[in-house]
Amino acid sequence: MTLLSVKNLRVTFDTETGRVEAVRGVSFSLGRERLGIVGESGSGKTMTGRSVLRLIRPPGRIEADEMRFDGQDLMRLTEREMRALRGPRIAMVMQDPKYSLNPVMRVGDQLMEGLRKRDRLGRAEARAKAIAALEAVQIRDPERVMEAYPHELSGGMGQRVMIAMMLIPNPDLLIADEPTSALDVTVQAEVLKILDDLVRSRGMGLIFISHDLRLVARFCDRVLVMYKGRVVEELAAADLLHAKHPYTQGLLNCLPRIGGDRGPLPGLDRDAAWAKEV
Repeated sequence: MTLLSVKNLRVTFDTETGRVEAVRGVSFSLGRERLGIVGESGSGKTMTGRSVLRLIRPPGRIEADEMRFDGQDLMRLTEREMRALRGPRIAMVMQDPKYSLNPVMRVGDQLMEGLRKRDRLGRAEARAKAIAALEAVQIRDPERVMEAYPHELSGGMGQRVMIAMMLIPNPDLLIADEPTSALDVTVQAEVLKILDDLVRSRGMGLIFISHDLRLVARFCDRVLVMYKGRVVEELAAADLLHAKHPYTQGLLNCLPRIGGDRGPLPGLDRDAAWAKEV
């Protein structure tokens, strides 16, 4: 079953120096699976994810032949209708909790805010749901975390709080924008296991945005490789380390290898033709 269908997505920004195309003709579909999007910084990964939620603001502009979620045409919905989808149906975990959590609000108040205002729950019921969400992401002392401020949490704990916040409404689609980039390897593995368990148990679709090709190859089901706003290759995640496109091969060759040559890592030789492929 197709949960999300995107055809010929384009994101442009009007600047003083002219029109900048951040995403150029991206098309993909997503079922209840784990779809990875990889590429260099500036390749359009995050812009693609934010476009699904229509979070691109002027001077940015989103255009698409089709962007349909669970039968609804996202390009035709009003802003009020999109707000009804954001959170309850489609949620997004941002890259760094330091910039996503309000530094002057306790964690518990931030977790309960949507439940109180959107769902009209009483404080006791909202608190119980927030604590249950923290327990679902394996936070061992949720009562203490509820009373903490974001700066009192480690990076891994803050990222778990962000995931819990996005999962409270039980969305059908979760967009995770580099959710493990600031974490050490041990905590990274724990967060990935949490996401994997939640996707499997809740039957969600997941768009996993990352620059870590090895991680995506292990974690996702399918992968889109983006270069300068275009998808240059789409393949099964299990085949990522044996990709055919020269850009993907170049990215893989730039990765350090344990026990490999200690000399400088090779650079990435780019071909202007890659940006012209559809």
